[in-house]
Amino acid sequence: MKSLRALSAEALASHAPAARQSLESLAHSLYPLLFKASYLLEQTDTIRDLLARWPLQEFRLRALLAPSAEHPADLRDWTCRLCLEACARGLGDHVRPPVAPGQQLRVADFTGIRDVQVPRCPCRSTLGRWGRTELLARTCCELQARHCVPGRAMEVLADLFVTSGNFEVVVQALQPAGPAPLRLRGPSFRADSLSPGQLLHVLQLAGPGVLRKLEVVHNVRLHAGLVEQLLGRVGFPQLASLTLPAKALEAFPAQAADADGGDARLAAIALALSRMAQLTELSVAFSTLTGKVQTLLGPLRTPLRALDLAHCSLDHADMAFLASCPHAAHLEVLDLSGHNLEGLFPSTFARLLGRAAQTLKVLTLEECGLADSQVGRLSLALSPCRELRELRLLGNPLSAGALQRLFAALCALPKLRCVEFPVPKDCYPEGAAYPQDEPGTSRFDQQKYDVIAQELRAGLLRAGRADIRISSPLFGSFDPDIQETSSELGAFLLQAFKNALEKFSRALKQME
Repeated sequence: MKSLRALSAEALASHAPAARQSLESLAHSLYPLLFKASYLLEQTDTIRDLLARWPLQEFRLRALLAPSAEHPADLRDWTCRLCLEACARGLGDHVRPPVAPGQQLRVADFTGIRDVQVPRCPCRSTLGRWGRTELLARTCCELQARHCVPGRAMEVLADLFVTSGNFEVVVQALQPAGPAPLRLRGPSFRADSLSPGQLLHVLQLAGPGVLRKLEVVHNVRLHAGLVEQLLGRVGFPQLASLTLPAKALEAFPAQAADADGGDARLAAIALALSRMAQLTELSVAFSTLTGKVQTLLGPLRTPLRALDLAHCSLDHADMAFLASCPHAAHLEVLDLSGHNLEGLFPSTFARLLGRAAQTLKVLTLEECGLADSQVGRLSLALSPCRELRELRLLGNPLSAGALQRLFAALCALPKLRCVEFPVPKDCYPEGAAYPQDEPGTSRFDQQKYDVIAQELRAGLLRAGRADIRISSPLFGSFDPDIQETSSELGAFLLQAFKNALEKFSRALKQME
């Protein structure tokens, strides 16, 4: 229940002229409460004036929008474009001279707010991570040409998302030509659609010594040699989470025959990772690591909490290492998609789940060839995982009957809250290949699926597990970052395709 102060703050915020006029006489301790009320009501002028006069040393958006004893509403997933733009304008006003006495703001932190598929803010217009990066970078750049009050440089923290579309403005914000009142910093960094040279340049400017999370995804073409150079030349002593793009740990095609050299590069990468004493999350999906998992993970000094080895072509030696290594007993998030776990190494996989049972919270086993005959063994392997909260099984050829048996077993997992299950193979035409390719994924009997899904929900309800949400997202879980930059990534892919055709054409002419 909202406190009387929170109700009063909302009442004041709803009358923007009165709220703005009263800021000079408002107690400093009430600024956060009035800010949250103004954000809730999308009172952008009040938000701008609040930031312009902010009397505290820190402005941390996530903490201000979080539930509190006085105002229990959770607004951390309200990435409202109007409110965020008002915040940026308010920061600019705050540092423009003349500066009002008593203003002490030193850190403006916009990290940690969540992007969701369905906007909750009243205007329904949101600003994703890429947009927030560009907004804050442009705000910093616009103020660089203005007079800077000595000693008043403010740190602006953001979850940076850099692509070719905003690369230049981010570089300018990170490396001002002279004194600047706002300094952009990013404790987390996501890169897409950049050349390796651009990636290296912007990471060096971003301050790798303070970087905690690095995601290099999709259209950044790295190979093992470049990853070795990146980790060796830049260094990330505080990095806790690292995501590399597809094939990043494989040798460059021209050097693919040099197996020993490839292993040496992987060992050098592992050595660089071992120097990251804070590293607990690692994603290297879609890199071929057959027989090399021990080389990669063995030297790490800190046990991993999250590990993504999806579609890495693991073999028996890799699975045996995973099941016995120190990481297994600490894993909270594990993705082994794309491996025939029950068909190739059922006992080793079960042993791995047994080792991870006390900590495992999220397990992804998509496109693992799990068939009806393997449901019993899978249920038995999952039974010790009492901490499991999310299970993803998309792309496995399971029938409605097998799913019913599996769900009956999952009801015994007390903390399970989310299950993504495949469209039952009963819903596809007889003899159809499974998993389906993208065009065929949506060609199933929707009416039959609805009946089966309802029966599965009814079974959970009878078991007293209405708290478990089940769904079948046909094309995977919602990714707000891809959704936001889809047009840019599409243009990038078209250009890459055009370049490939030009190279092919030149090669044909040379052959003639």
